[in-house]
Amino acid sequence: MKLATLRTSKGTTAAVVVDSGFLPLEADDAGALLAQVNWRETVEAALDTMAAGHGAGVVAEAEADLAPAVTRPGKVVCCGLNYTEHILEMGRELPEYPTLFAKFADSLTGANDRITVQGSDRVDWEAELAVVVGKELHHANEAEAAEAIAGYCVANDVSMRDWQNRTLQWLQGKAFDDSTPLGPVIVTADEFEANPNFSLRGYVNGELVQSGETSTLVFGPASLLAYISTFATLRPGDVVLTGTPGGVGSGMKPPRFLADGDVLTTEIDGLGRLENTITLIPAAATSSQPASERQGEPR
Repeated sequence: MKLATLRTSKGTTAAVVVDSGFLPLEADDAGALLAQVNWRETVEAALDTMAAGHGAGVVAEAEADLAPAVTRPGKVVCCGLNYTEHILEMGRELPEYPTLFAKFADSLTGANDRITVQGSDRVDWEAELAVVVGKELHHANEAEAAEAIAGYCVANDVSMRDWQNRTLQWLQGKAFDDSTPLGPVIVTADEFEANPNFSLRGYVNGELVQSGETSTLVFGPASLLAYISTFATLRPGDVVLTGTPGGVGSGMKPPRFLADGDVLTTEIDGLGRLENTITLIPAAATSSQPASERQGEPR
C-alpha cells in the first residue's frame, strides 16, 4: 500500500495510491491517518467504495500537488554518521551510540517543491531513507520497534553547512523552513520483507553524487526507533531520518555546494523519487558571518 498527502483548495488530505492516481481519504494527512486505530480498515473501505463507483473522485497523478508525506509530525528525529563505509572513509571509528538531532515540522516540504534558502551559500545534499512510525513506542525493544514501522519514504536532509558549523550544535543548519523534502509516498512496511535493504541515490543536475545501501547502516531502522523510544515516546506519524551515505558536497575536495537553479534528485528503489529545484537568496547586505566560524566535518 502507498499513502500520500495531497494539497487541496481546502488544505491537505491523506490519499492512497490507486492505478488511476490518488484516492483522497478522511484524514488531514498520512500521519493523521496512521493515528487512527483502524486505519487499514479505513483505507480498504474507501477502496471498496471507489470500486463500487461511489466516493471521492480520484486525483490524477499529473494533477496531484504532493505535500510532505507527513505534514505535522510530532517529532522529526535524524541520525548522523550512520553509514559504515562513509564513517570508515572519514577515518573514524564506528559509534557506540547514534548521533541524533531533531528537525521541526516546518522544515518539511513536498517531493517536487522548490527549495528556497535565504542567507546560506553552503547548501549541501544528504539523500536519506525515512521511516514513518505507525504505533506508539516507549522503552521498546527492536522487535517491538520493527513491528511499529508503518512504512518508508524518501528524504533529503538538505543542510546549510555554514550555519551548521557556527557552533557545536547542528540544529540551526538543519532546520531551515521548507528545506527537507519528504515523500513522494509512504510505502507500507508490509510491502517488504523483514529488515529490507534499500538502494538510495542522489543526483545534482543529473550527475550521480551519492549511492548507498541501507544494509550498511550502523543503526538500522528498528534499532534507531528502539533507542529513541528509551528517552522520547514515538507516536504514529513521527518521522525518523536514518542518515546519509558518502558523497556529500562538503566532503569533496574541494568542497562543492548547491548553486541557484540546481536540480536535486533523490531516489530509493521501491520507494520513489524526489526532484527539487534550488533557489538561493543572498543574505541581507547588513549581515555577516562571525570571524570565528569553523568549517567542520560533514555528517
